Amino acid sequence: MKTARAWQLGIKDMLIMSGSRQRTHLKRPIWIIVLVSLVSICLIGAYIYPPRGSAACYIFSSRDCSIYEQPIRVPTRELTDDETAAQVVIREILKTPPVHPKNPKIAFMFLTPGSLPFEKLWDKFFHGHEDRFTVYVHASSEKPAHVSHYFIGRDVRSEKVIWGKISMVDAEKRLLGHALEDPDNQHFVLLSDSCVPLHNFDYVYNYLMFSNISFIDCFQDPGPHGNGRYSDHMMPEVEIKDFRKGAQQGNWVSGEYQAVCTRWFSMKRQHAIIVMADSLYYTKFKHYCRPGLDGRNCYADEHYLPTFFHMIDPTGIANWSVTHVDWSEGKWHPKAYRAQDISYELLRNITSIDMSYHVTSDAKKDESTLFLERSEAAMLFIREEILPGNSE
Repeated sequence: MKTARAWQLGIKDMLIMSGSRQRTHLKRPIWIIVLVSLVSICLIGAYIYPPRGSAACYIFSSRDCSIYEQPIRVPTRELTDDETAAQVVIREILKTPPVHPKNPKIAFMFLTPGSLPFEKLWDKFFHGHEDRFTVYVHASSEKPAHVSHYFIGRDVRSEKVIWGKISMVDAEKRLLGHALEDPDNQHFVLLSDSCVPLHNFDYVYNYLMFSNISFIDCFQDPGPHGNGRYSDHMMPEVEIKDFRKGAQQGNWVSGEYQAVCTRWFSMKRQHAIIVMADSLYYTKFKHYCRPGLDGRNCYADEHYLPTFFHMIDPTGIANWSVTHVDWSEGKWHPKAYRAQDISYELLRNITSIDMSYHVTSDAKKDESTLFLERSEAAMLFIREEILPGNSE
């Protein structure tokens, strides 16, 4: 009997002790439970309702980010048949969810008159990453002599390119067309023969592939080299209020302002397909944005893509480029870097750029752009004007 009572008491004591431990456990700070619950709810909400705006996409880096949830732009006038057809096609492309291949790649597209003086440097940049990139070369003047096996056999059919003419845009579209044939290519970078990388391959790859936006410089310039180039012949499809420019962007480097020309772009596949599909707006710029028309010098390669994307997907582009060019000397060509000019200090200053804004041709800074792009700008490539002895 004593043994049985002892056993019963033991069980009772164990239950009491167990209950005591449970009550002690419940006395832990309740704010921890609340915090974990809120974080879990936010994560679940972000998964079910992914961010749609370009700014949110840039922060969350969701590959499923798209803009098809945005309200349809209501036209202020009756559209022409061609405009209606173009908008339907563009809207359907933007609505289509991106396809995620098992092996996504970046297409590096080189627009060059001939051989690439920095091909050996690009060879080192690409080495060891053979399954994550493709190379395309458009040589407009002469057949290039390649020294890297990454470039051999990568030339596309080329035609003559004249500065300031629509042939520049034609060459860009020709490169995009060839690059789009590879379904694994998900981002498309336009580079010149003078461009070199500022970061290693992994940095560039991750930055571009997980950005969900295209890096196309775009701003409004009310001055003579902006809206002053606009022609009324572009109406009704392209109105002056939508006319944009993609050159003379500025960066702060070591406390000094440097103007930058950014005709180079980095574009996601969705946007590349839209560029290839467009004929309406391209034709307007082909005929009515050219040097000498009505006494104006309009350059299609500076205005076509910025205006086009401002009209069709303004929140899908970053409004700045990832290619750095120094136009601080105020000449027709960018600053030339010789071998002795290249230093660790120069590269560190350029790669540390975190602020970007535009200077219009009426000498006024676009402060709104300065605010929007602050702490977002990043330079991945630099364009160096080639001088003798500067190709090694």
